[in-house]
Amino acid sequence: MSEHLSLVTTGDGSATIFNARVGENYHSRHGALQESRHVFLHSGLEFFLAGHPSPAVSVLEVGLGTGLNFLLSADHCESARIRLDYTGIEAFPLDREMIRQTGYQQYVSETVWNDFTAGYERSMTEPVRVGEHCALTTAHTTLMDFRSDKRFDVLYFDAFAAIHQPEMWEPEALQHITAFLRPGGVFVTYAITGNLKRAMKALGFTVEKAPGAPGKREMLRAVRTA
Repeated sequence: MSEHLSLVTTGDGSATIFNARVGENYHSRHGALQESRHVFLHSGLEFFLAGHPSPAVSVLEVGLGTGLNFLLSADHCESARIRLDYTGIEAFPLDREMIRQTGYQQYVSETVWNDFTAGYERSMTEPVRVGEHCALTTAHTTLMDFRSDKRFDVLYFDAFAAIHQPEMWEPEALQHITAFLRPGGVFVTYAITGNLKRAMKALGFTVEKAPGAPGKREMLRAVRTA
């Protein structure tokens, strides 16, 4: 384990990682699992699928981190037999042993967990099959250097908070990354600020204040309309 990373237990009993260099946890201290389920799985992926029933969906994540958002999304799609094409951007990938120590195998199927942990490093060079219906690609790059010919249905924006990584929340960064969303695509994040709402509206999104995960009253969800 890197000296600046440590495993901590959050309010719902699930683990996360504290990054001392950044000064923040990878997930909410109020509950890593409940935040991931509420913000990204329920308010992002399931919200999109409810309005766009389909046998296939594509997700782009900013901040793959521990892989929790991917694991829950893959487990959901495996159960629903929905093809999931998932790309996670991660400039500073964790090592496989660090991910194993999170204990997230208790929240997803054995197949999803084993395929993810076995193929995690390989996903940085090629798409890796997870279960029967999911594929993971990890883009080992920064947000601004990310390039892809793909267009995605859902964008999980799970960067560290603006107080720690302000550059990730600048209008230029948001413009760059949201360009990979299809019209009708959903952008979802745990945060909500006046600057973020204004930036997303200026980019052609319809912005909604949605109920937040425990510890946060509200979060932002936005649908691309232009």
